[in-house]
Amino acid sequence: MDSEAHGAELPGEPDRTRRTGLTRRTPGGTGQPAGIKEAARSGAAPGELMRLFVAIAPPAAVLDDLDALAGPFRAGRQDLRWTSRDAWHVTLAFLGQVDESAAGRLRPRLERAARRHQAFRLAFSGAGAFPAATRANVLWSGLSGDRGALAHLAESVAAGASRAGAPPADKGRRFRPHLTLARCRMPADVTELVAALAGYQGPPWTADRIHLVRSHLGATERPRYTTLGSWPLRLPEPKNSGL
Repeated sequence: MDSEAHGAELPGEPDRTRRTGLTRRTPGGTGQPAGIKEAARSGAAPGELMRLFVAIAPPAAVLDDLDALAGPFRAGRQDLRWTSRDAWHVTLAFLGQVDESAAGRLRPRLERAARRHQAFRLAFSGAGAFPAATRANVLWSGLSGDRGALAHLAESVAAGASRAGAPPADKGRRFRPHLTLARCRMPADVTELVAALAGYQGPPWTADRIHLVRSHLGATERPRYTTLGSWPLRLPEPKNSGL
């Protein structure tokens, strides 16, 4: 599942200088936009449709590690359209074209969905391609960790979006979480890339927030993203010490 075809705190101090996929931690402790601008309102004209998706954003150090791995392969495969690190994210639901009215109903639904789920641990792991490595349209990095919690969060997001009148464009498809590394203008053989990336195991991170994002598509430039809202997941329940 990816926003264009098809979150987060480190165990230590959050990174306050480098970019995450969707947000940057600031000294004030709030998630502020980095590669993606944040808007209090959608900026849509009455009746205008917006291309929306819901995602989680990995922290900067995690993206740095994955970027360092992928970097050496970019020069050798210029036939691929490598995605921008500044906009890397993990899509929970791609909603497609949504009007302003439905977007307004969507926000409280997403807030409720976020409150029902605890933050959980993930890590980027391995690689793959859609639909197959020998005729790929998308090259991606997969995820390990609490994939069950991730799938349940995606289900809640999709259900909330449907109730708001903005059902996911890929509703009914199996949720396949990943981060898109590259896209192919024409089906390409990326077997060697998948094999080279297969053993990757990135640093673990905590997904602790969901984002509603608007995608602005240009004729020639990369998509621009605007975060319309962000909602935290619940903190894990403290363990009972027995005292």
